[in-house]
Amino acid sequence: VGMNAFALFGSSRFVLRAYRARVVTEREAPGLYRTVDRLRQRAGLPMPTVALAPHAQPNAFATGRNPTHAVICVTEGLLRVMNQEELEGVIAHELAHVRNRDMLIQTVAATMAGVISHLATLAQFTLLFGGDEEGPSPIGTLVFLLVAPLAAILLQLGISRQREFKADAVAAEITGRPLALAGALRRLDAAAHEIPMAVSPGVAPLAQVNPLAAHRGGGLARLFSTHPPIAERVGRLEAMVVRPAA
Repeated sequence: VGMNAFALFGSSRFVLRAYRARVVTEREAPGLYRTVDRLRQRAGLPMPTVALAPHAQPNAFATGRNPTHAVICVTEGLLRVMNQEELEGVIAHELAHVRNRDMLIQTVAATMAGVISHLATLAQFTLLFGGDEEGPSPIGTLVFLLVAPLAAILLQLGISRQREFKADAVAAEITGRPLALAGALRRLDAAAHEIPMAVSPGVAPLAQVNPLAAHRGGGLARLFSTHPPIAERVGRLEAMVVRPAA
């Protein structure tokens, strides 16, 4: 309970520190501030806190426990490489996470994963110290002990991946330009593979594309990635464009 309370109420400060980000004012970043303000009005949201992270890799994330306590953070690299339409697509994606209350969903997912892990711990205790003869068999307990942590991980991965697809769709709705976001995702993904970012794996799933992509391994790493494949995200965005009849 204490861990989840911290995740809900202390997440913003923790995440900003993890990304070495700082809150900026309208005077410090007028263009960014105006873009966020315009898009949040389209999304029907209160003005979030705006933050800037000193990373060369272009990326962005949202944090906060609800829409009235939200933070939108972009990296310095994002402001350098994106054109205005792409920047709007990226920011709209993060505002979509705010509107969808994805931070609360993450907390619920963490709670469910925690329950599974707790059951695995109890199973380990039973396996080590035994129980009555009427209890579960040692083999069954061992299987559960091996499978439960994997189930907890897959639960969190599945929820995280679906969040990204939904945020892409809402972002396209906010801007009216799904192809701009598709182009931005391609550029973000390419840069993430070329420009490393020093950030904790624990906060990496919050970013719009995997900031640790340059450090990733092979097929097993892709299986356990919290981010859907960029090609699939781009394909879904391109499918939203209504093509004129021949």
